[in-house]
Amino acid sequence: MPNTRSAAKRLRQNAVRQQRNKATKSAMKTQIKTVMTAVAAGDLEKAETEFRSAAKKLDRAGAKGIIHRNTASRKKSRLSAAIRKAKATA
Repeated sequence: MPNTRSAAKRLRQNAVRQQRNKATKSAMKTQIKTVMTAVAAGDLEKAETEFRSAAKKLDRAGAKGIIHRNTASRKKSRLSAAIRKAKATA
């Protein structure tokens, strides 16, 4: 329980930010899963379109500090590698 008014405000702000970060992270993870399922199904056209939106979400999360920028970059790299590999085998 906060003892000061400023601590109470920080508590409220943290709760709002936590919800916002959680929503962003969840949307990002869902988009990554969509790309991976499209790759697994062999639907490369869909995988590429979904990858563009996944990359955008990853970049935004990295820029806002929700995830580390290098983590966003690594995830984008792995997704594009998976798409390239699927193209090579198809």
